[in-house]
Amino acid sequence: FILCLLGSALLLLQLDHTGRGQMTDLLYTEKELVQSLREYIKAEESKLAAVKSWATKLDALTRTSTADPEGYLGHPVNAYKLMKRLNTEWSELESLVLQNPSDGFISNMSTHRQYFPDEEDKTGAARALMRLQDTYQLDSEAFSKGKLPGVHSNVILTVDDCFDMGKTAYNDADYYHAVLWMQQALKQLDDGEEAVISKVEILDYLSYSVYQMEDLPRAIELTRRLVAIDPSHQRAGGNLRYYERLLLKQFSEQNQAQDQDQPASEEPIQLGTYMRPKDHLPERESYEALCRGEGVQMTETRRSRLFCRYQDGYRNPRLLLKPMKEEDEWDSPHIVRYLEMLSDKEIEKIKELAKPRLARATVRDPKTGVLTTANYRVSKSAWLDGEEDPVIARINQRIEDITGLTVDTAELLQKDEPDAFKRLGTGNRVATFLNYMSDVEAGGATVFPDFGAAIRPRKGTSVFWYNLFRSGEGDYRTRHAACPVLVGSKWVSNKWFHERGQEFRRPCGLTEVD
Repeated sequence: FILCLLGSALLLLQLDHTGRGQMTDLLYTEKELVQSLREYIKAEESKLAAVKSWATKLDALTRTSTADPEGYLGHPVNAYKLMKRLNTEWSELESLVLQNPSDGFISNMSTHRQYFPDEEDKTGAARALMRLQDTYQLDSEAFSKGKLPGVHSNVILTVDDCFDMGKTAYNDADYYHAVLWMQQALKQLDDGEEAVISKVEILDYLSYSVYQMEDLPRAIELTRRLVAIDPSHQRAGGNLRYYERLLLKQFSEQNQAQDQDQPASEEPIQLGTYMRPKDHLPERESYEALCRGEGVQMTETRRSRLFCRYQDGYRNPRLLLKPMKEEDEWDSPHIVRYLEMLSDKEIEKIKELAKPRLARATVRDPKTGVLTTANYRVSKSAWLDGEEDPVIARINQRIEDITGLTVDTAELLQKDEPDAFKRLGTGNRVATFLNYMSDVEAGGATVFPDFGAAIRPRKGTSVFWYNLFRSGEGDYRTRHAACPVLVGSKWVSNKWFHERGQEFRRPCGLTEVD
């Protein structure tokens, strides 16, 4: 996940969760290919029916002609028709058989193949599922059976699907997830589900992954099961002897009885059997807990300090007759939500403008400082200028009216430009205005790990907060992160304001933390 501190003054449109716009296009591409496939099948069936008709007619004819060849050829018409058939009609049949009805289908496939997901896309989709699994603490069976929180569908994962998930994790040396998914594949296979993949292949990956999770007794038990099915499996046999020697050595070092047949745990492998390895993101646990709705620090005392009101932008003429509905989301730092901020027509227009230029969002590598894509951030973003369309200009004006902050310092930032702020000369990002452009069935909250807040998406509403104190010092409590979308899709647009130009609109305070 990304922890953000500050922002800029353009309208940034961001599609959260795996580029749903392009994925929707892929659904229609697949539908077109299915139609093309059906046309190919129909052409093949028509061709086969014609060949069968020829075969039936010629079969009856040859039975008659060969029963009495001389008598048959004694009739001049029969002699003529034999010459004609062999000279012309069999050639026509040959041409029919040589026809390739697949040409149209193959051509259609070739046209669309350039838009197909590549191996990196498929791997990224698998990793995204694992991220959801971790964030929302879902076991593999929940995904496999389509039992997601608040949602139950007929979408299932087969044995082969689960195996592919496990293999993706295995190839990344992510043995924690490899165990979870290979175990699920094995369970479904043991329950009688048919599969292309064999039990030996699943056990091969599973036993080694369990060994990597330092569970020797269970690794031995699984490897023995593999060898019982395929005694000629050389690698498994070698691994089994190695695991047994390693276990014997461990017992010897611990001065325990040398019992190589120590039984493995009878508890099935499931979420929680093994600890997930730590990573370089120190706040991951608090972040994920907030995404699940756990650890939110909304007390009754705090709730009593939250109010709703009509906001006219400090007597702004454009808001006097129709003030904005403002609700407090959090008291300190102060976060507010504006209702009915964007209409459905405005939302659709923003999407229409942004879809053609959506690009994979980048993050700064904590080790190198270089902006790059990351497998845990799969959103896409695009920049929209107020001059491009009256709708964007109108929304920009509305945001300025509500907040009282100017957008005059706004410039088009290149997200991949490390020193963009220095070049702009407009100071740090002082405030964030976040528009929710879709409802989300499950997941997708905006969370603040430093003070335990979780803001849920509500279509057409916007939330606003300051990233800087009035002194210009950063309010590091406002670091925030987007939770992954579990079910549905999430569209948001950001308006980020810079310091310059706000001097008289938001004057400095008397202390560092005013």
